[in-house]
Amino acid sequence: MEYSIGLDLGGTNSVFGIVDSQGVIVEQASMKTKGYENANAYVDAAMKCLAPIIEKVGGIGKVGYMGIGAPNGNILSGSVEFAPNISWVHDTKVPLAKMFSERLGGLPVTLTNDANAAAIGEMMFGMAKGMKDFIVLTLGTGVGSGIVCNGELVYGYDGNAGELGHLRVKEGGRLCGCGRKGCLETYCSATGVACTAEQFCKESAEPSLLREIPAGEITSYDVAVAAQKGDELAKKVFEYTGQILGEACAMMTVFSSPEEASLAGRAYSSCSRYDTAGAFCLKAYSLEILSLLTSTPLFCASSVSISITRRPSSKSSASLALISSEHVSTTFTCAAALISSPIIDSALGVKLSKP
Repeated sequence: MEYSIGLDLGGTNSVFGIVDSQGVIVEQASMKTKGYENANAYVDAAMKCLAPIIEKVGGIGKVGYMGIGAPNGNILSGSVEFAPNISWVHDTKVPLAKMFSERLGGLPVTLTNDANAAAIGEMMFGMAKGMKDFIVLTLGTGVGSGIVCNGELVYGYDGNAGELGHLRVKEGGRLCGCGRKGCLETYCSATGVACTAEQFCKESAEPSLLREIPAGEITSYDVAVAAQKGDELAKKVFEYTGQILGEACAMMTVFSSPEEASLAGRAYSSCSRYDTAGAFCLKAYSLEILSLLTSTPLFCASSVSISITRRPSSKSSASLALISSEHVSTTFTCAAALISSPIIDSALGVKLSKP
């Protein structure tokens, strides 16, 4: 049996998977993305992380392809380009596909934007199976997006289309790693949630569990846990975040008319109660979209159940689904592994490989 290697390269963690032709992950390993002086140091560490799981499937001779999903990944060049949340590629272009190929004995390696890989994964293995028009927003260290229209990923002229995380949502707002101010990811990423929590703690004297955490150390998970326990300030953080994200999702719905817009991120779906940012996002989305489109119902999957989405009753309706981060990591790794394999087009019956 021939396997593929998938790399989910995030702003904080890098997850590797060995995947079979059916999309089943047979081996996994992970490491930190940050803390490396340059790209060569990162790839050196990655090869050490990969070596044990490659051996477990019978060695590199059993592997036919590798796929990488990375922030600011360009499928046309095979490079990660000026990724704002990764220090070793913040100010440059790194030909990561070529670097891994050389280290793996000439193995074919394809690299694409991480959110595009997530969209492929959802279409092949997840909530968007059978859909031809949908958007996946990945909400982690930053905010990424994979846009599928008429069954094809939107790449744009230079391979960099779909950076919805860098839409400006607040004029003169927070400074983004891309150099602009007020980008969506500065408010709605896990990093943005933590930043809002810090801001609210400073601006208010309201009691909160978050005040037990040293300044500068609050995480989005801390906010989610506090909100789950009924902490009012934490809920306000999520209400603020959800309002911004819901309005952004409404704008995305208007310009592309997707059947579904899926939010993928721990801060939006990790808690069992439905009162975190996802719920506030849905409320804001509902109000905003109803003000723009007459009689547009809102459908939403449970924040806990990830196996099924309640589909819209008509093509003009949009579904906003919450997907658990664990589920996305699985589908993402599968898709990343298979993006360089011939299986990708035949499995879907649509064009999702290099344009």
